[in-house]
Amino acid sequence: MTANFSALAYLISSVCFILALQGLSSAKTSQRGLTFGVVGMALAIGTTLAAPIVTSYGWILSGLIVGGVIGTIIAKKIQMTALPQLVAAFHSLVGLAAVCVAAAALFEPNAFNIGQVGSIAAGSLFEMGLGVAIGAITFTGSLVAFAKLQGLVSGNPLIFKGQHPLNALLGIALVFIVFLFAFSESYTFFWAITGIALLLGFLLILPIGGADMPVVISMLNSYSGWAAAGIGFTLGNSLLIITGALVGASGAILSYIMCKGMNRSIINIILGGFGGEQSATAQGSAEQRPYKAGSAEDAGFIMKNAQSVIIVPGYGMAVAQAQHALREMGDILKQEGVQVRYAIHPVAGRMPGHMNVLLAEANVPYEDVLELDEINRDFGVADVAFVIGANDVTNPAAKTDPKSPIFGMPILDVEKAKTVLFVKRSMSPGYAGVDNDLFYKDNTLMLFGDAKKMCEEIIKSLGD
Repeated sequence: MTANFSALAYLISSVCFILALQGLSSAKTSQRGLTFGVVGMALAIGTTLAAPIVTSYGWILSGLIVGGVIGTIIAKKIQMTALPQLVAAFHSLVGLAAVCVAAAALFEPNAFNIGQVGSIAAGSLFEMGLGVAIGAITFTGSLVAFAKLQGLVSGNPLIFKGQHPLNALLGIALVFIVFLFAFSESYTFFWAITGIALLLGFLLILPIGGADMPVVISMLNSYSGWAAAGIGFTLGNSLLIITGALVGASGAILSYIMCKGMNRSIINIILGGFGGEQSATAQGSAEQRPYKAGSAEDAGFIMKNAQSVIIVPGYGMAVAQAQHALREMGDILKQEGVQVRYAIHPVAGRMPGHMNVLLAEANVPYEDVLELDEINRDFGVADVAFVIGANDVTNPAAKTDPKSPIFGMPILDVEKAKTVLFVKRSMSPGYAGVDNDLFYKDNTLMLFGDAKKMCEEIIKSLGD
């Protein structure tokens, strides 16, 4: 395959990836975007395999088969609730791949056309050092995010005295050693970069609270993109550079948007300080405050006689796999002449777009699913706000309590609805560990139980 043909094929692949990102920006066009992504990746892989530099296909085909089988098994078995930790795990593999490619390029530079051992250009060494640093941070940081989301590690911020100065010292040392490596080609410096970056990945994510994981996942996605771009420079692969830059830039932009949605600083995320000051509210005080509890029959009667119902899904819906029952409930209400819409908070769930994916899986009409800024003003005229497992994103403390760790975060104004029906297993705080004042409002009726079973019981009551 000629160099010109390869360059053209890579250019077409890059355009496909750009169109894929554009398509994935909306639920209505997501399937089209996914198709562009698949076509672009297939073309990229085919072009790379046809390159003259590839002389043996044994290991490559073995890797494709093993990886394909593992990926297929995971895709078929994974639950929708586990998608966030799956994404975090995949990010870790991208970071690990960057480290492995950098190591291979250092020990066998002639195979990558970047010189000979002992005479690699300083520019290539710098790209290599930067790529392995970002890749190693992404690897261990993503492992911590996976462990927090999977419940293997506490979701609370894990902090110790002097943590931020230590992170700063390690960051400065990392940058300094990267420059030393670029001008020395020292294996010792290379492994020092790898070791410090691996440690820094742990330390940057450990102090971040579990409730902030959606932003962390988005940021780690950005890191993985920049790691890929760095290795792309080392390999002289234009497509890898473009693709990595696309992933890195889009992840950074999404992280910034989400930070604005939570009134947080993106600098704090990068430095690992985001969420480090959070502390849980004692649950004992929540049990002493009066609240109203109702039944599925109460909820069915209230919603059947309403004109407008706004449903607010959250992680509780995902855990109970209640999206299909919820959609059925919404369809029945529509048949009764009730206007039914779904309100999505930018950080509801455990990753960006988590609720949108679940509702799309249940075939909820796209036009019924609205973002916070599109529907928030409508709660004031809604008869019912049906909150199903969305705790922190509906907590009025974000607007009223300056001492609250979620203060300043834009929330869905469900408290303004005439009646709030809140589906929850218990009165315990949400993932951020903050007691929700909404539970104790005069217009709130708590519906205790599994979200899916509660929706099914409401459906039954609507049919009576």
